[in-house]
Amino acid sequence: MALDDADLDGLVSAAAAVLDDAAKPFVAGHRADSAVQKKGNDFATEVDLAIERQVVAALESTTGIGVHGEEFGGADLKSHLVWVLDPIDGTFNYAAGLPTAGILLGLLREGEPVAGLTWLPFTGQRYTAVVGGPLRVNGIEQPRLERTNLDDAVVGSGSFNIDSRGRFPGAYRVAFLEKLSQRCSRMRMHGATGVDFAYAAAGVLGAAISFGHHVWDHAAGVALVRAAGGVVTDLAGQEWTIESQSALAGSPGVHGELLEVFASIGDPGDYR
Repeated sequence: MALDDADLDGLVSAAAAVLDDAAKPFVAGHRADSAVQKKGNDFATEVDLAIERQVVAALESTTGIGVHGEEFGGADLKSHLVWVLDPIDGTFNYAAGLPTAGILLGLLREGEPVAGLTWLPFTGQRYTAVVGGPLRVNGIEQPRLERTNLDDAVVGSGSFNIDSRGRFPGAYRVAFLEKLSQRCSRMRMHGATGVDFAYAAAGVLGAAISFGHHVWDHAAGVALVRAAGGVVTDLAGQEWTIESQSALAGSPGVHGELLEVFASIGDPGDYR
């Protein structure tokens, strides 16, 4: 099935109604306890599981398109069309009672993000976009991102453990933040990738940095940022794909300056 932009708009409208319904149990379950222990110190709540089941069933029924969710997996990410769902982005924030948590839903076509929806129920913000733009917040069209400078920007960064030895070790992240602080003193660590990407798409943040690789954290936000006129690559400057091991999203000027900062601190492997 070939889809034009009008079809994408219709799918986003249908998905928006599904997420509006899901926002009700999302708000009701705030501060839910951990239910499922995952790799490392990650976890899921019962609300994560319930919302994923609810959204998957509703999307498949109303759009006829399969869903790949964070908690249960599902449809092949390389399908012609597939929804990618994170039922609660910022689970630690959600369980702690913080408002920086949301529902992320991206639509991939042949592995490429073509639409994105990010719902932040505690702040009443609904971000939507289809490929080609514009970005809309609560249905209102937003201006395209303008070129801005790093020293004038607020930058959202992923969190870290100094002792971590993963793909981007804690020491590497500290080295980056040290260099960044010399160029930009306005750094924020919200602990929710999708929140950061939505803010970057809207120009609230000049850029958002993710040291993670999970497609459900990125797909919706990539669509939003690109639709708004921003740039999304990995931390090495390669165009973001569903196989990318990191993500850097932002306005054209800030994005380019941040790539320079990453290049200046060398290879992540040197910090293990």
